[in-house]
Amino acid sequence: MSQQEQSTQASSEGSIAPAQPETSPENLVEANGDKAPEQGLDQKAAAEDVQSHSPETQGDAESEGEAQSPSTGADKEAQTNPKADANTGSEPNVDEDSESGSSVFQPLTDAYEHLRHTDDSAELSAFARRPLPDRSDQAAYSRVTALLEAVAGNNRTPEEDRVFLAETMPFPNILVKLSADPCAAVREAVAKNEADKNWLVGRLTKDADPAVRSAALRNPQTTWKMRLEGGQNPEVDEQTLDFLGQLGVELESDAPVVLSSMVRRAVALNHNSSRSTLERLAKDPSGEVARAAQSRLAG
Repeated sequence: MSQQEQSTQASSEGSIAPAQPETSPENLVEANGDKAPEQGLDQKAAAEDVQSHSPETQGDAESEGEAQSPSTGADKEAQTNPKADANTGSEPNVDEDSESGSSVFQPLTDAYEHLRHTDDSAELSAFARRPLPDRSDQAAYSRVTALLEAVAGNNRTPEEDRVFLAETMPFPNILVKLSADPCAAVREAVAKNEADKNWLVGRLTKDADPAVRSAALRNPQTTWKMRLEGGQNPEVDEQTLDFLGQLGVELESDAPVVLSSMVRRAVALNHNSSRSTLERLAKDPSGEVARAAQSRLAG
């Protein structure tokens, strides 16, 4: 074989096919471009979908929903009880229907007019004797005191119940109503009530009935001006004048000296004063009172 043929054979035997590159994850990523990230997103979405359907995740979602939408007892109360007050949840004042036994709401004005004009003496008497609500319940307390004024102003309320109210009630509106009662016994009970305002007692010191006048002049709430006028009034009875003649001495020793002596002097000059009263006043520590009484005894 010639040298040229040997060289050609060697070249043919040395021709080898090019090697194929190895397949690796990195090569796949480069070959497929962005397909690998898409597969990763799909796997992540699938995992999230599975997690969202798990019982624990659903329970958390429900708890979160309840936290965002709380329901209050007031809302339930408003749905089940339309009469409930929007702020307090309490029902308004109601009166009980005696025939049906059911609670029926009655506005204060309607209840007042009913009690003011009803002929039912038994109902009026029962209301007059009803215990007062606790003062802590301001709404109920104010309502009852207002309605008692209607009871006091209704002449069909039994006299003994009107006297009871006049003796026990501390409320000016009720006492003012009873001070104009046609029954003298009721007015006298008002005149004795030490919860009276002084102007109300002063008005009763000029009452047409002697017993009412006397009771008013003896009331500690009576002003010294009213007592002075009472001591000067010739229509005042002897017993009341004797009471006024002791003020500042035997009675109410802490009374103002000048004012009490003026009242006693007026009693000494009153022609309706008894002799026993004048004899006591003749020894009065006040010179003016004593001289006035002595002049009356001498005359």
